[in-house]
Amino acid sequence: MTKNTKVSLTVVAVVIAVVAALLVFTNLGEDTPAAQADAPPVVPASILVRPDSHRLSDPPVSKVTVVEFLDLECEACGAAFPGVERLRAEYGDRVTFVLRYFPIPSHQNAELAARAVEAAGKQGKLEPMYRLMFEKQPEWGDQQVSHRATFLGFARQLGLDLKAFETALDDQVTLGRVLADRTDGANIGVEGTPTFFVNGVKFSGSPSYQGLKAVIDRELAK
Repeated sequence: MTKNTKVSLTVVAVVIAVVAALLVFTNLGEDTPAAQADAPPVVPASILVRPDSHRLSDPPVSKVTVVEFLDLECEACGAAFPGVERLRAEYGDRVTFVLRYFPIPSHQNAELAARAVEAAGKQGKLEPMYRLMFEKQPEWGDQQVSHRATFLGFARQLGLDLKAFETALDDQVTLGRVLADRTDGANIGVEGTPTFFVNGVKFSGSPSYQGLKAVIDRELAK
């Protein structure tokens, strides 16, 4: 073998080794944190759904969990409500839908409304009260006067024991339950309402029926 041939073979071997190393590095890089930097963070389920969180639908087998942090006085939440109800009707047997309170301090009746929903839940009427709040939102929302009497009227309409309802409404335990939800939301980056998380990932699209449906379908297909 001539000297030139030996040099050529050595160069080829070096090139092959370099290419192989680059391929290995590239493949490893796909699993490194740097390569995953653009992936949205996943909030632990233990924070998103507490043991006492309210599940509006809770199928025995569920691949997808949708958590909504909401303000009952928020007009955007009211606008999203029909779409959420439609999604629950279509996916309630496969998807878990969870309600978390996030009353905005600047909304005069938001915290009181959340307490009213929580108080109604003590008598097994959380969901009917939650629905009434959104269905009747134009009558009480965005006003700088207390609507306690309005919410007592809702309780009466639902056939609740009014004395027990008012006791629960004013109970510090009820307030603490509402504020605990808001604290969880703030700790995981909720800044406004409605804010949705689908399987732990904050939903960044329009909180519309179509937008949420697309994400739910994608998760169900995995």
